[in-house]
Amino acid sequence: MTRVFRFRTAAAALVLLCAGGAFAADTVRPEVGKPLKAAEALLKSGHAREALARIGEADAVPNKTPYESLLIQQMRGSAAQTAGDLPTAVKSFEAVLSSGRASGQLQMVEAIAVDYYKMKEYPKAAQWAQRYFKEGGNAAAMRTVLLQSYYLSNDCASVNRMLGGGNDESARAPSEEDLEILRSCYRREHDDAGYVAATERLIVHYPKKEYWTEMLARVQRKPGFSDRLSVHVYKLRFATGNLASANDYMELAQLALQAGVPAEAKFVMDKGYAAGILGKGDQAARQGRLRDLIAKTLAESQKTRAEDERNALAARDGEDLVKVGLNDVYEGKADEGLALIEKGIKKGGLKRPEDAKLLLGEAQLHAGHKNRAVQTFKTVRGNDGAADIARLWVLEARA
Repeated sequence: MTRVFRFRTAAAALVLLCAGGAFAADTVRPEVGKPLKAAEALLKSGHAREALARIGEADAVPNKTPYESLLIQQMRGSAAQTAGDLPTAVKSFEAVLSSGRASGQLQMVEAIAVDYYKMKEYPKAAQWAQRYFKEGGNAAAMRTVLLQSYYLSNDCASVNRMLGGGNDESARAPSEEDLEILRSCYRREHDDAGYVAATERLIVHYPKKEYWTEMLARVQRKPGFSDRLSVHVYKLRFATGNLASANDYMELAQLALQAGVPAEAKFVMDKGYAAGILGKGDQAARQGRLRDLIAKTLAESQKTRAEDERNALAARDGEDLVKVGLNDVYEGKADEGLALIEKGIKKGGLKRPEDAKLLLGEAQLHAGHKNRAVQTFKTVRGNDGAADIARLWVLEARA
């Protein structure tokens, strides 16, 4: 990925030294000054190639003083820049800078960086762009030169550092375009970990559907992913606006119903109807039957909820406490429900404790307790996909 940008014409920004100029104590002999004056006139009239020839005449004069050589190099750099002879321009400007007597030094450093970039010598372009900023430059175009030079040098680590490295969440977010450059850099280098980290940063700052689609698919493709966790992938898709079809809503609602949480199933169906995705087309009757079944199951659950809670509290394990608590949360009784889920996890005896922590984090997030949810998700462990899903939930909470 590359970015289109324009740079100032460096020749226009450079100060041409001449006799009696910045170094008043220095003088120029006529045999050097005359062709330089002619070159200056030619350069002003747009005849850069001819100007280079006259500068060559001045350079051919023997026994030049350091000042005369300085003038020749600076004028040659400006003329070569205008003529498009970038190698000559860079060589001349570097010579001027090494003299320690350069006029317009910052502009000259900028010109060298840009010229190396145009010559596709990206490591050198990065080196001179770094110097430009160290010497006080702040042009936005030069930031682009530096970023692109790192990228085109396949120096992904430097691109990442330049964009904050993802370590300071309080810092201003990099632009989406810059993060795409970082992601592209890692892709070119076949650095999968770096690519994933860059995509996660895109999700946090620019949570677009396509980024989520890619990450959710990646989790499910990961070796060892357990199919039982597919329900949590559906929940993430639901939370991030990635349930695309009526069948998706139906599938998630049925999974919630099968898990013994009809309140969550109702919440999902209600959202689908409110969005105009459910309740129309040739599947409307089927969707209505599922909605009725969920309503009936939930009503029965509500009738026995108090008894179910007493039995769950008396049970040897915490499985039923988690289910009762989840129903409470999705019915809007967040404090009571979350307390029951936490009691169930603390009681233990759970068939899959990590799944229970996922459910708790999802319930906390649903209830609006983002910080608590993040802390819960960070405790999820396992190699079957549970920890990966928990990490995606953390991104959703931060987005």
